Amino acid sequence: AAMASPAASPDSSSHEGLSSVTSAPACSPTSDSENLSPDELELLAKLEEQNRLLEADSKSMRSMNGSRRNSGSSLVSSSSASSNLSHLEEDTWILWGRIVNEWDEWRKKKEKLLKELIRKGIPHHFRAIVWQLLCSATDMPVKHQYSELLKMSSPCEKLIRRDIARTYPEHEFFKGQDSLGQEVLFNVMKAYSLVDREVGYCQGSAFIVGLLLMQMPEEEAFCVFVRLMQEYRLRELFKPSMAELGLCIYQFEYMLQEQLPELNIHFRSQSFLTSMYASSWFLTLFLTTFPLPVATRVFDIFMYEGLEIVFRVGMALLQFNQAELVQLDMEGMSQYFQKVIPHQFDSCPDKLILRAFQVKYNPKKMKRLEKEYAAIKNKEMEEQIEIKRLRTENRLLKQRIETLEKESAALADRLIQVLSKSSFSLFRCVLTLCFPFF
Repeated sequence: AAMASPAASPDSSSHEGLSSVTSAPACSPTSDSENLSPDELELLAKLEEQNRLLEADSKSMRSMNGSRRNSGSSLVSSSSASSNLSHLEEDTWILWGRIVNEWDEWRKKKEKLLKELIRKGIPHHFRAIVWQLLCSATDMPVKHQYSELLKMSSPCEKLIRRDIARTYPEHEFFKGQDSLGQEVLFNVMKAYSLVDREVGYCQGSAFIVGLLLMQMPEEEAFCVFVRLMQEYRLRELFKPSMAELGLCIYQFEYMLQEQLPELNIHFRSQSFLTSMYASSWFLTLFLTTFPLPVATRVFDIFMYEGLEIVFRVGMALLQFNQAELVQLDMEGMSQYFQKVIPHQFDSCPDKLILRAFQVKYNPKKMKRLEKEYAAIKNKEMEEQIEIKRLRTENRLLKQRIETLEKESAALADRLIQVLSKSSFSLFRCVLTLCFPFF
């Protein structure tokens, strides 16, 4: 797969490779040690040292009162860490080159280690191929249909054109109506609307496609997007009913109530609904929340671990900002979510990832909540069906009453006519008897 040019990089100004290191408490690097070479073991030892420095540094993070972090709190602030930075970057490139070339072996035998490395950040110039490998989009039959799809007409074209200018309006690649970015974004969105007519085009999805196009050519971006829609719950999120979004909000509310009860009570007292701030998190995977260097790190993890990372990052943000949020009213919270939260981790995305993996997340409980939500929705649907049936029955009864009233009125008119004729005949008979000469 072709690599994106550096000009289109979403995080060209951020630290590359494993200068972005996070701790991954959920998996131990030693779990796959029997499959590692001595060089890989040596690199992991270096990474663990970086993790220890990061964890020590993160302890002072909360005292900074939720404001924008300065560069002094970045990962490489330690002289001992920065002295080894270039060696780590060089080792990282060698390691990721090996991972790509031996992909099947890594997925089968070194899965936990691969997961940890992805959490620490995929180097920018490896993202295009690694994202395609992660979602198995490197050789999809639909790729060969792409050029033919572009020749067709889609009923969604006007909607797509309308929204394209609003997608990454400040990014150089997408600036201007005639920019290459806007043209290829239109092509991919149009092609998808033709292969999946039930979903067609949904607002928000263009941000995901736009990020893919910053990394790879449009045919590859199209294939990855198709795979994301099919295999990563995105299609359910973007269906017209958006039923999956309702499920995600339901599950997230449960986590909020369980882990941050005080904040949950405050939100409810202010009528600050979960959907008001979290819907865009799930629909755009934080691409409309964070600057691209931070959002892309979250997207790396999403490509391997799915929507779980959205729940984790969302809860980490609320935990980190609870003390400030409980002091604000509804309007104040809306402003805080729009202006403060997006930039808290600009200089240290690693710390956001670290906090996210400290969030309690129970897959079994989430599955139970999914069943609960389905039961609730089924009951609501049954109630709606019953209401619809009663309304239909009521309408039919009204129509029957109206018919009976019309029939009754017609019978009354007929009776009057008959009685009138009978009365006239009787009157003539009486006259004839009384006045025979008449």
